[in-house]
Amino acid sequence: MRDFHLPGRSATFASNGMCATSHPLAAKTAVDILERGGNAMDAAIAGAILLGICEPQMTGIGGDCFALFTKPGSDEIHALNGSGRAPAGADSAALRARGHDTVPLNSPDAVTVPGAIDAFCRLSADHGKLGLDTLLAPAIHYAEAGVPVAPRVAFDWPVAAKALQGHAIGYFTKDGAALKTGDLFRAPGQAEVLRRIAAKGRDGFYTGEVAEDMIAALNAQGGGHTADDFAATECDYTTPVAGDYKGVDLVEHPPNGHGATAILMLNILKHFDISLMDPAGSQRAHIEAEAAKLAYDARNRIIADPDHTTRLEHMLAPETAAKLAALIDPQNAMPAAAPLADAVHRETVYITVVDRDRMAVSLIYSIFHGFGSGIASEKFGVLFQNRGAGFCLTPGHPNEMAGGKRPMHTIIPGMLCENGRATMPFGVMGGAYQPNGHARLVSNLRDFGMDAQTALDAPRSYAEAGKLKVERGYSEAVRAELAGMGHDVIVPEGPIGGGQAIVIRPDGVLEGASDPRKDGCALGY
Repeated sequence: MRDFHLPGRSATFASNGMCATSHPLAAKTAVDILERGGNAMDAAIAGAILLGICEPQMTGIGGDCFALFTKPGSDEIHALNGSGRAPAGADSAALRARGHDTVPLNSPDAVTVPGAIDAFCRLSADHGKLGLDTLLAPAIHYAEAGVPVAPRVAFDWPVAAKALQGHAIGYFTKDGAALKTGDLFRAPGQAEVLRRIAAKGRDGFYTGEVAEDMIAALNAQGGGHTADDFAATECDYTTPVAGDYKGVDLVEHPPNGHGATAILMLNILKHFDISLMDPAGSQRAHIEAEAAKLAYDARNRIIADPDHTTRLEHMLAPETAAKLAALIDPQNAMPAAAPLADAVHRETVYITVVDRDRMAVSLIYSIFHGFGSGIASEKFGVLFQNRGAGFCLTPGHPNEMAGGKRPMHTIIPGMLCENGRATMPFGVMGGAYQPNGHARLVSNLRDFGMDAQTALDAPRSYAEAGKLKVERGYSEAVRAELAGMGHDVIVPEGPIGGGQAIVIRPDGVLEGASDPRKDGCALGY
């Protein structure tokens, strides 16, 4: 139990249904859908699409999504890959010939075809109870009426808005200036797109006038996207991957998502007595940082489009983790592993919903960098992700850019299972931090016995690009000790990630946890 003398946030408890996500309006919308007879999938879709209006710098209909979910009365976890592909004409050799070592972030070369809308339509048809017209109505309303900008959104907006170009400046700024806390953000063009999706399903987005508007915007910037690329977009059901850590199974989305990185991190951490360390001390932060460097290096070598990933079994093998753990010096930092396809970003939203039948949905939805590629369509203002920046340009690499491929993806929904029972859908946003965030959350729960809210509140550190980011929640003494071990310690300007979780307790009560690093909350009924 937290100390009620100090600032903090209590967990939320309910018995019928619950949503935890990063914006209160989306959480309320999800619970409203549950109370109207919708199930967890309906609520998650409605809330997620609204998040694109509440947090436009983070996500939107021009992005991708991934989902893990259970069906009513079952603990079997299913996965859906809603990530789009590079256009057929994408060519890494052409980019290398133009002098590029990486995919240019704010160019049409980085724009993969948005996959989220196809995924939402499929999930609604296959697993929802209410129609798309009902699920999209809240987002349509708020897109037209406007949403007041929340504090964390306003914090992100000025930096993210630097990516905006062309038509996007008019849609996502106020006369060229970033919106501030309390300003109303409206997106009437997107409201019209959502109406067409409600009426026509995926065809309202991937064909016809909306698709033509998107293709024209990309082609005007030099992109090679075609109507066939958009029409061919299709999500896939797939099989999750999992790994055990001290009696709990961490279930992750398989490649092209990098959830296997979190499993590898935990497999490495098993070789150390983490539970005997101070949870906010330097030794734990050091070991975790070293495990992350090694796990992310493996990720950069292995994770790619599922049709091109051939060494996933090796990555998840206990012997691999044992060999990597042996490389860690408990007192000295190793050099950072070179990132092959890991541009720094933090733009993602996450939503989890559990309903009265204990159907659980863990869904993550993103446009990659702040305001994605910065490119928006002219008529409807659809902002495009820049997920193609997740490709590398190294010849022969499994994640090398090519037409029709899916890039390595940083967004990962998670779920925990105990003794075959799905016990906690969760996610930790924060771009590349996400596998580290999953491992940290699981360790907080299992090594230190924290409840879910305390586990999310706890301070974070993260080794990235040769720096060890250490939040202000750590003491100066800890930062000095880490520097003494050889880490290049910095205090990041913004927080590291942000998480949401719902614990499905053995007594049937739902316990929701929501990270104070975001604007959101957990709501139940």
